[in-house]
Amino acid sequence: MKYSIIIPCYKSSHTIRQVVEETSRELDRLAKTPYEFILVDDFSPDGGETVNELIALSADYDFVTSIELARNVGQHNALIAGLNYADGEVIIFMDDDMQTHPSQLNKLLSAIDSGYDVVYGYYPDKKHSGFRKFGSWFTHMSVRILIGKPKDLKTSSFVVMRKYVRDSIIKYPAHYTQIQGLILRAVSSDKITSVPIQHFDRAYGESNYTIKKLIGLWSNIAGFSIVPLQLTKRAGVLISLAGLVGIIVLLFRKLIHSTKILGWTSTMMIIIFFSGIVLLTLGVVGEYIGRMFLTMGNYPQFVIREIHNSHKRDDNVADLNNISKEASSND
Repeated sequence: MKYSIIIPCYKSSHTIRQVVEETSRELDRLAKTPYEFILVDDFSPDGGETVNELIALSADYDFVTSIELARNVGQHNALIAGLNYADGEVIIFMDDDMQTHPSQLNKLLSAIDSGYDVVYGYYPDKKHSGFRKFGSWFTHMSVRILIGKPKDLKTSSFVVMRKYVRDSIIKYPAHYTQIQGLILRAVSSDKITSVPIQHFDRAYGESNYTIKKLIGLWSNIAGFSIVPLQLTKRAGVLISLAGLVGIIVLLFRKLIHSTKILGWTSTMMIIIFFSGIVLLTLGVVGEYIGRMFLTMGNYPQFVIREIHNSHKRDDNVADLNNISKEASSND
């Protein structure tokens, strides 16, 4: 059985070699061979330091392949790029900063060996900042509400899955991707589990997690569900009913008690409130329409600038860049 380890890399020149070498030693110790590492540089803005380190790793080890993306596409699309190149029977997602520590890998692989198709590692005690912890909680709640993640399933970026799950994920053609959503669509909930693992401190530097990335992640999650549209519709119904009740109350007071109805101030407040609701609704609908437009236009999930490995097969980069389009036409 072959194992494919996919690691999206972003400004990780100081840590990625340690991740690869320690993970390789752990897989050898567990007798989980053969294996391959697929390192995907997500256009790191560090003057080429990360790319150069990935190229060096590809030259040093015949089991390492480095994919250099032509522009930044985000962690999930970078994972899709790696999945398109992976050919192992078992796929492993890890981070590039040693927080998804190789010493914990055996716990996830043992669960796979016991019959599960997808295994997440989760952290009872996280080594994140307060903001990052809030972001993780917000993401988990969003996935649970919008996509239907089981309540007792805990997730993280440390994942092991079987090849058929990978085959299902790479068929998804849209530019905006969300790995958890694709996994939950492909696999029965009773074949997915999570195991507690130790969370380690970052080996170097600080987290790249920002408010902008949190908003983008939530937007991608929302794109996998029609729940926002349903909530918008229900909110519209409730607000309309509230407005109708308000009108009835005002008319009743006017006819029965001869109460003077307030003037332009209350009218303007009502107009502003409902205008905001209308604009919010149009924004939600417009986001869905925009994503449909990008999907129909075959906007690529990623573009590969170069693949680095002198030891493996000579893949055609152009063909790999077109995989998502081919999957779309086949579906």
